[in-house]
Amino acid sequence: MNTSSKSQQTRSRPALSKDEVLQQIGTLLESPEDDLHAALMKELLTGLLKFHDARLDLLDLKIVNRAVKELRHAFGVFHGYRNRQKISIFGSARTPSDDPNYQLAYRFAQSIVEQGFMVITGGADGIMRAAQEGAGRENSFGVNIMLPFEQGPNPTIADDSKLITFKYFFTRKLIFQKEANAIALFPGGFGTHDEGFEILTLAQTGKSDPQPIVCLQAPGCDYWDDWSAFVTKQLLKRKLINEEDLSLFTIVNSADAAVDDILRFYRRYHSIRFVGRQMAMRLKKTISAEQLDQVQIRFGDLLTEGRFELRGPLEEELDEPAFRDLPRLVFSFNRRSASRLRQLINHLNEL
Repeated sequence: MNTSSKSQQTRSRPALSKDEVLQQIGTLLESPEDDLHAALMKELLTGLLKFHDARLDLLDLKIVNRAVKELRHAFGVFHGYRNRQKISIFGSARTPSDDPNYQLAYRFAQSIVEQGFMVITGGADGIMRAAQEGAGRENSFGVNIMLPFEQGPNPTIADDSKLITFKYFFTRKLIFQKEANAIALFPGGFGTHDEGFEILTLAQTGKSDPQPIVCLQAPGCDYWDDWSAFVTKQLLKRKLINEEDLSLFTIVNSADAAVDDILRFYRRYHSIRFVGRQMAMRLKKTISAEQLDQVQIRFGDLLTEGRFELRGPLEEELDEPAFRDLPRLVFSFNRRSASRLRQLINHLNEL
């Protein structure tokens, strides 16, 4: 067992006694019906009891148990930093320190931290080590994976309370996506492509909130240029993706260009929230009536009905008081055109 696994186990809570378990269940069952947090906990508890009734194989139960433990621990680690924007950085664990892409990762992480971001990496060597050296220990999360090779924690993040070690790739990738406000992809192997294509798939299908996805390569490196050529030739020309899907990512050759792309994404756009069939797009600053008309003309295909409307928060959004004063662009989104939605965000930011 590696050091990070031992330290994670040391930090875990001791098992509850039988009386403590019964007491917590009793408190939960007595909670008010309108307590949404308690309602979800009851549903989770019911689901666990159904696992018992299903008489599943021991391996199935071990997978569920480990996955829940990993997610519970990870959510707890990130909870204290939920008000800080974060960027997930992917790239090869094999990139040496004299590689220009290693040096680019260091400069990029250093620059994005200066803009208030924290970085999330796999916590290992190569690009991940470079990014955490650039960001510094206090601004870094390590989302490590148990492997028989390559994946031990780098010195910057080793033994830090923000280092999490996962057994399963699927729980690890969920955290990479859920906690990120932006994505940076550096040259890497199968793992980087796996993570990169999953990020793009979630963005294309609208299963993740809109966010900037930046592909970085050092000057003179053609890694992402060749990748983009493959995507264009083999996916776009075969009509396996749409033209607007190419708007989901940007290829850059410098740290400054990557940081500029990320900051530009959040120039006017803030966040989204679905309320029934309506999308409320929160903006940092409003747009004019004339600009709203242009949005209607250029992006009317995103609507299932009605028009784009500038307004304040919907009633259901009042449970987020920190966003109450932000102007909204509210519309009935068709939920099929996530890439076109990204183009709308780009348009709003460029106004």
